[in-house]
Amino acid sequence: MKQYEQVIDVMKKNGGFATLGFLNHYVDVSNWKTVTPFASIRRIVQDDRFFYKIKPGLWALKECSDVVLEKFQITETNTAKEKDSFSHSYYQGLLVEIGKIKGNLTYIPPQDKNKLFLNRPLSEIAYTTKIYDFSYEEIVKRARSVDVIWFNERKMPSSFFEVEHSSDIHNSLLKFDDLQDFYSNFYIVSSLKRKKEYENKLNRNAFRNIKKRIKFIDYEFVSNLHSKSKELEKIGNL
Repeated sequence: MKQYEQVIDVMKKNGGFATLGFLNHYVDVSNWKTVTPFASIRRIVQDDRFFYKIKPGLWALKECSDVVLEKFQITETNTAKEKDSFSHSYYQGLLVEIGKIKGNLTYIPPQDKNKLFLNRPLSEIAYTTKIYDFSYEEIVKRARSVDVIWFNERKMPSSFFEVEHSSDIHNSLLKFDDLQDFYSNFYIVSSLKRKKEYENKLNRNAFRNIKKRIKFIDYEFVSNLHSKSKELEKIGNL
């Protein structure tokens, strides 16, 4: 079986779609005569004779693309709300999987537990939907709605992520300001086209104390980090 045929086979068995990270993990590259098999997978999925790009890091077989897009409710006929919901939970799922690979206890809020990351509820891939009591009740309550939290082995928050696909970035910055007393990282995750909006809001005087602790990461960065994390996970298991 040729290399591209192996990629197609894995994708077919997964329902006609896969993240690049999934392919890195499940495509058997042991007999590939190359020192850079993961780069080869990246090249293969960009062959538009066979593959269709849905989102950064997410690909479908061209022969299955209509069915896959309908399954994810992101066809031309779906509403903007449905498309936004898919994007939001997709990037939540990527962040959860990255966090797990890095050894974190991953949290998503209970109101998102039934939302799908591709073909699985977020509650199935996250470590917990019940936030740890890491501080006073009013602080924990404030953190409870954060889109993704990575907790360390001591069950203290190490990183907070807010996925801002279409909602107001200002509200997320206010959450981070309320959580600034913790030794944690704060991330706004969004499309690159919203970075200027993010910078304008972060430069307001209200956020002067936490400005240098908040980072903006775009969707391409998250998808690349996910695929690289899967590469390293597979290499570690060889």
